[in-house]
Amino acid sequence: MAAPVVAIVGRANVGKSTLFNRIIGERLSIVEDVPGVTRDRLYATGDWNGVTFHLIDTGGIEMDESDEMENLIRVQAQLAIDEADVIIFLVDGKAGLTVQDEYVAEFLRRSKKPVVLGVNKLDHFSHHAQSYEFYSLGFGDPIPVSAEHGTGTGDLLDAVVDLVLPSEPEETDEDTIRIAFIGRPNVGKSSLVNRLLGENRVMVSDVAGTTRDAIDTPLEFEGQKYVLVDTAGVRRRGKVYENIERYSVLRAMRAIERADVCFVVIDGKRGIAEQDKKVAGYALDAGCATAFLVNKWDIVDKDDKTAHRFEQEIRSHFPFMRWAPVLFVSALTGQRVTRILHIAKEIAENHVMRVQTSALNRVLADAQISVAPPSTKGRRLKLYYGTQASVKPPTFIIFVNDQELSHFSYERYLENQLREAFGFVGTPIRIRMRTRSQTSED
Repeated sequence: MAAPVVAIVGRANVGKSTLFNRIIGERLSIVEDVPGVTRDRLYATGDWNGVTFHLIDTGGIEMDESDEMENLIRVQAQLAIDEADVIIFLVDGKAGLTVQDEYVAEFLRRSKKPVVLGVNKLDHFSHHAQSYEFYSLGFGDPIPVSAEHGTGTGDLLDAVVDLVLPSEPEETDEDTIRIAFIGRPNVGKSSLVNRLLGENRVMVSDVAGTTRDAIDTPLEFEGQKYVLVDTAGVRRRGKVYENIERYSVLRAMRAIERADVCFVVIDGKRGIAEQDKKVAGYALDAGCATAFLVNKWDIVDKDDKTAHRFEQEIRSHFPFMRWAPVLFVSALTGQRVTRILHIAKEIAENHVMRVQTSALNRVLADAQISVAPPSTKGRRLKLYYGTQASVKPPTFIIFVNDQELSHFSYERYLENQLREAFGFVGTPIRIRMRTRSQTSED
């Protein structure tokens, strides 16, 4: 299930960035006692009582609609509100209720999102009565907090967690493959989804997804059930929304968390961008089965070596994902689009592949004979035996004499041996070294 999104919203200089830093435990956001310092949204991951969530810090919302910078901040804040599952509305208890707070409150009421009202800068219990005037905003009980000192933030997060916890667990069908199309804006993610549905439709219905703008669309093809997740982004308020590229990162993260297979969509005409590396990195970190789709291949000037050169470029930019297939497609013409579902099925099966313990240990034994394990200060790493601990992605525990003697290069070598023996195309695999109890062999 995707982690919920919590946005901190309020007028300028109420302490949003300080609260953001307090919650995530790092000083990621710039904090100065000057209004308007936070000019953009920042993302981070927070955790409270075992509940993980994405946290967004926003710039201060101001009433001056004639100021171009304030308008941009307002748009950024609206984007965060659109994406959020819960909003922390932060006000300044020391300054008291202001017209600006009422302006922001109306802004939030229009969103119809759940709101937790935090009254900041109330550093002492004796000051908590100053929060009472904020009842008039109509968001329930104001929660006194001091973001600077940390007091009251636990109560605030308790209220947030109560709102983000699902009332019922999400139903999952083990036989259904969930596919997320991720990548920067305007690479053709929506077009690929529409082409797949238009050409291969057997049974289709629209179901509202977890995120506001992503639509989960069931599809059945050649007897296999899929769910396509379109993460193309906001489809309202014109180009000002579409042009904010960083907004796509959080959408990709949420889609990845809910997917079995991720297709990183790259614009074949524009080439590889830094944003492509970011979203592919999130898929890798999440352990998703992954493949690259090079879209708009119909408009690329090419010869018989163009595809090979482009694939080599992908391999050089994504050196730790050499196991991910590359497919050249065109959403416009439908070229090779059906292959997307075939690849999805193949790599999803590899993602849940289990290897027999006896076969695994034969590969490990042969690997040790071919390339001796590393040694440090006269002590050599010994591999005793291995076992597969889990799938999604396939994860292997190898028991050794001393895990401190292991080296990432040897683990990479073992990974390559496992891939050569068992395939694992399209899925990351993880190797964990564990020290076995000492024996006379040591």
